[in-house]
Amino acid sequence: MPQKFQNLKNSHRFSKSSQQWLKRQINDPFVEKAKEQGFRSRAVFKLIEIDEKFKIFKKNHIVVDLGAAPGGWSQYAITKCRKVIAIDLLDMPPIAGVDFLQCDFLAENSQTQITLMLNHHNKQNYCNVVLSDMAANASGNKTIDHLQIINLLESSLLLASKILKQGGSFIGKIFQGGSSETIIMQLKQHFSIVKYFKPKSSRPDSAETYLVALGFKGNSN
Repeated sequence: MPQKFQNLKNSHRFSKSSQQWLKRQINDPFVEKAKEQGFRSRAVFKLIEIDEKFKIFKKNHIVVDLGAAPGGWSQYAITKCRKVIAIDLLDMPPIAGVDFLQCDFLAENSQTQITLMLNHHNKQNYCNVVLSDMAANASGNKTIDHLQIINLLESSLLLASKILKQGGSFIGKIFQGGSSETIIMQLKQHFSIVKYFKPKSSRPDSAETYLVALGFKGNSN
């Protein structure tokens, strides 16, 4: 898709970082493509690429989408699966077929709320896929930022290990350039296959990549 380069009018009203973000949005072909196809964010194309590569979703699947807002990943997942449970601190407009829980999934009572929602769809309280496209707000310190994203990943994995059905899948965002051996070891303990995947729709200047873990071995507890 050809890129459309545009300049911002009255750009002096914005900070330098805001100008850069706005120009990137305006000139991003995936932003335009998302609007054309009715998706809430360009991030949906990353999940589409992951699904096309690894065949994540099936019609009978139940999916838990962590950090779901504004809802692009949930929008796609529900077209492929039976049910999506979307979770975010921020409010999110409704999506047909998606159950939304506004909470901090790190909070003590959040797992109970998620389990209760899963119980509406199966008595074993499991899901087949856990998604996490979460990233902490950037601090400007690469070391701190990396530790924050690892903490989110580990917390997501901990939840996944409790609610995933055997054979299930986990997808989580990580940033290149930091040490990730610990989280890789944890994933390999729980899953048969663990892969890095950098979608083509991920911005070229972004250090983000995704960990795709397949074949959940089951809860040892």
